Amino acid sequence: MIIFLASFSLGQPVLEDFYHGGIDRQYHLYIPEDIEPESPLVFVFHGYTSSAESIMGYSGINEIADQNGFAVCYPQGLVDDFGNTFFNVGYSFHWNQTVDDVGFVVALAEYLQSEYNLSEVNTFSTGMSNGGDLSYLLACEASSYFRAVAPIAGVMMEWIFENCEPERPMPLLEIHGTNDNVSWWYGDLEDVDGWGPYLGVDPAIQFWKEINNCNSVVFDTLPNTYENDGSYVVTEKYLEGTNDNEVWLYKVINGGHDWPGAYGNMDINASDLAWEFFNDFSLSYEIGDVDHDGQLNVLDILFILDHIQMNMDYNFLYDLNNDDSVDVNDVYSVIALILGFD
Repeated sequence: MIIFLASFSLGQPVLEDFYHGGIDRQYHLYIPEDIEPESPLVFVFHGYTSSAESIMGYSGINEIADQNGFAVCYPQGLVDDFGNTFFNVGYSFHWNQTVDDVGFVVALAEYLQSEYNLSEVNTFSTGMSNGGDLSYLLACEASSYFRAVAPIAGVMMEWIFENCEPERPMPLLEIHGTNDNVSWWYGDLEDVDGWGPYLGVDPAIQFWKEINNCNSVVFDTLPNTYENDGSYVVTEKYLEGTNDNEVWLYKVINGGHDWPGAYGNMDINASDLAWEFFNDFSLSYEIGDVDHDGQLNVLDILFILDHIQMNMDYNFLYDLNNDDSVDVNDVYSVIALILGFD
């Protein structure tokens, strides 16, 4: 049974408060009326200077949630010294910002999963521009909390790339225009534009292809159904990765700094594609399958032993006996499951 806060109404987006890191934060939450327990949770992050309410409006993801049965959270960024809303991904002009948006999002994800009985393993992130940049950061620093990410017009900041060591491979979808005049296709490692050094789209995709150990690639050119938008789409899909992970790139030829389907290119719909991608890589979670490969075996034991030996931060997915710690008792719990003991 799902227990909701008294102020919450199913089928209506609501603005909620969340206290983290000594700061009162806000987010919009949308949960469809007929949602089932353990349904997916999708985070959607707005761009620099924008808002949670704005991206909730133009993305149309609430309607997709109604059709497919998942919850959507739209966190609101804080205001920087220039009076603009932002998520902290280390832009050069944010050198003095210390807000921990990764910690905020992880804490909020855990709260929403617990409060509304949402899936702990099928939690996803997408976002526009600055929100897409944050999705890359989450893929690097919170891979045990997010199943897949789909940055739209997002980039990998150089410092994120240089420090990226995800705990597990992460399926990733990027949608990006080749004429994007904000998040440049070829990157800006010299920081000419003032955001801070960041990689081009191709090197970022190759990085995630390698992280996922993808062994094949399929190229395609999509139908140019809206010739008046001045752009068309070619795709690169890197397949056969670890745990059947994939990395998709939707390259919008002549496309700008857009959310396709809402504005800019109209041959594709970024929101539909993001959900299609997330749905493709959703997991049917079996208790004890901590490496999420669909099998319960000795590899799961090794994963937990590594977690214990390396003294990693607490991960609720490894806490099989729900005692708020990961230790040898969780190893015994997996062994019991493998052997078929209750």
